[in-house]
Amino acid sequence: MTVAEKVHQRVLILPEQLQAEVLNFVEFLLTKVEPDLQITLQYRENQEWFELSLTMAMRGMEDEEGPDYTLADLKERF
Repeated sequence: MTVAEKVHQRVLILPEQLQAEVLNFVEFLLTKVEPDLQITLQYRENQEWFELSLTMAMRGMEDEEGPDYTLADLKERF
């Protein structure tokens, strides 16, 4: 059994509040070992939230028809 598996088994036994402390400690260790890895993890989490947000915002719009206006309706062009 690997160290990661042992840690995983023991963390599952802990109450959720202590699991959160373990997570905080692991994230702290990551910042000490590889700052770039922490940035990558934060980027992935932000990307997941962005995708979820976009999915929720666009929900139900798949069946909508296109706009009732054209480029000719524009009064200003940039």
